[in-house]
Amino acid sequence: MKTGIIIPCYNEANRLNVNEFIRFAKENKNYHLCFVNDGSKDNTLEVLENLQTKSPNNITVIDVKINAGKAAAVRTGVKYLNRMEDISYIGFMDADLSTDFNDFKKLVRTLKFRDELTFVYGSRGKGEGQIERSFFRNVFSKMVKMIVLMILGLPIEDTQCGAKVFKKEIINVAYKDKFLTRWLFDVEIFIRLKKYYGSKVIMNKIYEQPLTKWVHVDDSKLGVKDAVQIPYMLLSIWFSYNITSALSS
Repeated sequence: MKTGIIIPCYNEANRLNVNEFIRFAKENKNYHLCFVNDGSKDNTLEVLENLQTKSPNNITVIDVKINAGKAAAVRTGVKYLNRMEDISYIGFMDADLSTDFNDFKKLVRTLKFRDELTFVYGSRGKGEGQIERSFFRNVFSKMVKMIVLMILGLPIEDTQCGAKVFKKEIINVAYKDKFLTRWLFDVEIFIRLKKYYGSKVIMNKIYEQPLTKWVHVDDSKLGVKDAVQIPYMLLSIWFSYNITSALSS
C-alpha cells in the first residue's frame, strides 16, 4: 500500500529543500511525491523537473500553466494520484517542509493502523513539540480558529495545518467538487466530511494528531491582502454550505 503526497508549488525555486526531497524519495519507495507547479513565475518548474530525474519512478511533476491557488493545485494532484491503482492513501504537505517527513509518516502510520479512521491531519496547537511561528501568524491563526470553530461546530484545534492524509475511499467526498476558495479549502473539506458522515459520526472518522515540530518559513505566500479577506471568505463558505444548500434542498 503506497502513499501519494501532493506538494503544491508557487514560486518555490529558492525555498525548496531539493536534497531533502530527493533523499526521502530514494529511501521511501512506498511513497510517491506529486509536485504541482501552480503557474510559478520563477524557475520552479525547472527545479522540479531536475528533481524528478533523481528518482523518476516515484516523483511526478504536474505543470499548471496559470496560477489558480493552493486549493486547485492540491485538487489537481489528488485527481492524478487517485488514478494510480497502487496508491491507497493520498495526502498533501507544504513545499517549505514546515511539517517535516518524520511527522508526515506518523500521520500515515496512524491512518494505516486505525481501521475506523478515514482522515488524519496534523495539529500545531496540541502537544509540546517544537512549534515555531511569527507573532503575526500566531495572532492571526487564533482569530481564524475562533471563526472556523463557529462555522464547523466541531472540536477541531487546527484546520489549517498543511499536513493531511486521507484514505483513498473518501477522496470523492472531499475533492469531487471544486473549492470555493484558494486558501481555505481545508475548512471546506471538514464541512464536506461532516455533511457526509453526520455530526455524531464524523469525530470518530477523523483524527487530529499533534506535530512534534512545525516551523514557519519566511516568504509565505499568504500576504496581508489575503489575510484581510479571510473573514469574508469564511463567511462565504458558511453561507454557501449552509444557507444555499438549505434553500436548494
